[in-house]
Amino acid sequence: MQIDAHQHFWVYDSLGYDWIDSSMGAIRRNFLPADLKPLLEKNGFEGSVLVQARQTLDETRWLLELAEAHPFLLGVVGWVDLRSSRLRMSLESFAKKRKLVGVRHVVQSEPDNFLLQPDFLRGISMLEEFDLAYDILIHTRHLPVAVKFVERFPRQRFVLDHLAKPPIKSGVVDVWAAGLRELAAFPNVFAKVSGLVTEADCRAWRPEEFRPYLDVAFECFGPSRLMIGSDWPVCMVAASYERTIDLVKDYLNAYSLEERAAVLGGNAAKFWRFKSR
Repeated sequence: MQIDAHQHFWVYDSLGYDWIDSSMGAIRRNFLPADLKPLLEKNGFEGSVLVQARQTLDETRWLLELAEAHPFLLGVVGWVDLRSSRLRMSLESFAKKRKLVGVRHVVQSEPDNFLLQPDFLRGISMLEEFDLAYDILIHTRHLPVAVKFVERFPRQRFVLDHLAKPPIKSGVVDVWAAGLRELAAFPNVFAKVSGLVTEADCRAWRPEEFRPYLDVAFECFGPSRLMIGSDWPVCMVAASYERTIDLVKDYLNAYSLEERAAVLGGNAAKFWRFKSR
């Protein structure tokens, strides 16, 4: 089963999605299940994982409603306030929503030490009880803090979004690679090969620019802990859905059929335990 491990939906408005700036005109509109399903089918995917784009409980509830209505939406990575004193109540309110498979906070927009704040750590400590994974959304500079963060939770399932946004546009590899190797040393951390085209020059990138970063990712995590993701519709700022996905699919040509199948869906199914849900 091939699974797109990272995509979004929204009903666009400029206030709610103020992070979509003027350089992202291609995605300043609505994106809903009817827009994605043909793209998945055309590119051989049977399902996807829907990820939050706003930090509100209302959006999490809406995403879950969409997932219940559309079987190809296999799971939802939503948002809850992990720092709240009422967190347990929020998690209990979602406990019967079987398609809620994980949560995420937009840490990339927070202070550099955010992951280690006591109230946030307390919130993360509750996720295992509710069988929820946590998506780590950070920039390269946050990788040393992420290592300290993950070290505290050896039984919690983590997945790194977008390979921590490597500096592809600059062509610099070493600092990012060193941080990624440290984080990948923890066996409970998986990673999404996603969101890379928007880290390059969105107007003039070439496929060969990504190879050094893909080489490092596969060296660090191996094909058993990586999963493909489109980051659609954000990817459309830099590339079509097909071109985005083909970057990874073409790279995988050097791997065995079993390894390809793992990255293209098997690892996502294993990580989010779709078979048991």
